[in-house]
Amino acid sequence: FVQKTESSLQLMTQRALEAESKVEMLKQEIFILQEELESSKAENENLRAGQMTDREVVKHDIDFALQNLYEIIMGANWSIEQLTSGAESLYFVAEILKSTGKISEVEEEKE
Repeated sequence: FVQKTESSLQLMTQRALEAESKVEMLKQEIFILQEELESSKAENENLRAGQMTDREVVKHDIDFALQNLYEIIMGANWSIEQLTSGAESLYFVAEILKSTGKISEVEEEKE
């Protein structure tokens, strides 16, 4: 009976030592996984911060492009107004020349 008890005790001690060894290995794995998790969290935050920066850059570029576009539109409107004014002036001059030509024809007929 004593031998059987000693044998059982020895087997339980061996199992306990193996369990302790596995617990230590698992603790080390947990520590490594926690470090990897923290590293992943930091990388994730950096990526999010980078996306915000990218968004800010894109927003700035869009604002800059819109400002330039408005300036181009204003310049185009000014050019169109100048062309319209010039066309009206040319039309007025053409009418005067046409009238002058008619006056000349009338004077020639009188002579």
